Amino acid sequence: MVTYIVRRLFTAVLILLGASFLVYQLTALSGDPLADLRESNQPNKEQLIQQRVELLNLDVPAPLRYFRWLGGAAQCLVPFVGSCDLGFAINGQPVTEALGRAMGMTILLVTGAAILAVVVGVCLGIVTALRQYSTLDYGVTFMAFLFFSLPVFWVAVLLKEYAAIGFNNFLREPHIPPATIAVIALVSGILWYICARGTVKRRLLAAVTGFVLAAGILWALSVTRWFSTPGLGLAVILIAGVAIAFGATTLAAGLKNRRALYSALAAVAVGLVLYFPLQPLLAQATTLMIALLAIATILVGIGIGYLMGGYDRRQNINAAAITAVLVAGMVLLDRYMQAWPAYFGNSRINGRPIATIGSETPNLRGDYWVQGLDTFTHLLLPTIALLLISLASYSRYARSSMLEIMNMDYIRTARAKGLGERTVVMRHAFRNALIPIATIVAFDIGGLIGGAVITERVFAFAGMGQLFIEALVRVDPNPVMGVFLVTGIMALVFNLIADLLYSALDPRVRVKV
Repeated sequence: MVTYIVRRLFTAVLILLGASFLVYQLTALSGDPLADLRESNQPNKEQLIQQRVELLNLDVPAPLRYFRWLGGAAQCLVPFVGSCDLGFAINGQPVTEALGRAMGMTILLVTGAAILAVVVGVCLGIVTALRQYSTLDYGVTFMAFLFFSLPVFWVAVLLKEYAAIGFNNFLREPHIPPATIAVIALVSGILWYICARGTVKRRLLAAVTGFVLAAGILWALSVTRWFSTPGLGLAVILIAGVAIAFGATTLAAGLKNRRALYSALAAVAVGLVLYFPLQPLLAQATTLMIALLAIATILVGIGIGYLMGGYDRRQNINAAAITAVLVAGMVLLDRYMQAWPAYFGNSRINGRPIATIGSETPNLRGDYWVQGLDTFTHLLLPTIALLLISLASYSRYARSSMLEIMNMDYIRTARAKGLGERTVVMRHAFRNALIPIATIVAFDIGGLIGGAVITERVFAFAGMGQLFIEALVRVDPNPVMGVFLVTGIMALVFNLIADLLYSALDPRVRVKV
């Protein structure tokens, strides 16, 4: 294993060297970085030209400049050196400074979109595979191909028009007209009908239930003006927590395992008991505090599952830990909602919280929760744009992989032995169906970052895509190479991780040493 990793890393270094040399030369030869100064009418034009030549080493041929850049970039990759020199941008700013700020925003955007796309896409793919040729299968397939065929910039423009401008106008007077309630409730009823199984009568009953629930919830939200002062509260957390406990137990152990179900319900009870004692602590929240609380939440879930005992403590632990994390997530979501009026009423927001441009609101003052809401509102639209585009491929690959696995001989053998359908799907089929997905995720990381270049341009998001485009326009090789270095390393690392995941997902696959 160690030999394989070392060999792959050595190959990756050679690929990075060759590719970086080509990119640097192409960028340096694509134009004149002094063009704007040559056309200037300023009296100190010659002095400014000389300063830029010295700053960017333009008096040195491009191939030699590359090796100077490579010497500084190598320091960034060597641990404990303490220095990292990627040169200067054309405006005199160190590339490490500009790249550090842009990289954090892009990684946050791409990570959120990638995680959501993988989770939602795989879930849709598995469900449609288990219900092949059903109305749900045809509907998800149609939507997947529709989103896959849409240009990301067009999706971004539509989101800015309807999800931002339209919703911001609605928030000024958050009243939902009866006609809108009826239309949304009708769509909800149709979705319930498509998702339901069984006879036509049973599906019609599900459709009516979905219609009534959607209409009732929307009416209550409109009457109570919930969008002005949103919140979940103990009642919603209790109902949703119990539903999560049953769902997590169904997936992790099956409802026949009562100890696992009781472990999950105990995790919900602990979350409800700690809801009010945690509020003063959350009022002083920091990133480190939230990280420590997340670790404590996982440990509490593990402890509850272990203390519950039984013949299979692992199932108890899985059910309790999943439930504890999701309930804690609802508590945090409720705390963010409590900060919404302060954020919405901030003078810098001006009553239009869903941002259409930028990665943050300039000069916004507020506590941890207000700053978190500001980050969320700026990430919302670009994340949805990337999610919709990448969601289709994951759902299609997951569906085809699951269909192939479900027709394998060992699946038939498992069913012949009398194993339940949940056990067959979750323990035998699901794990093997993830093997092709691991490869797709690794390859799509680079593609998702490439898509972020266009998305960031549309939303004026101050990430690596924006930095890359601006550097190309100015014929500025150093920022271009900084972005290339980060994206290249990420792509190679994720491909290595995908290869190593094979041996973890499938015991038949072993990495050759």
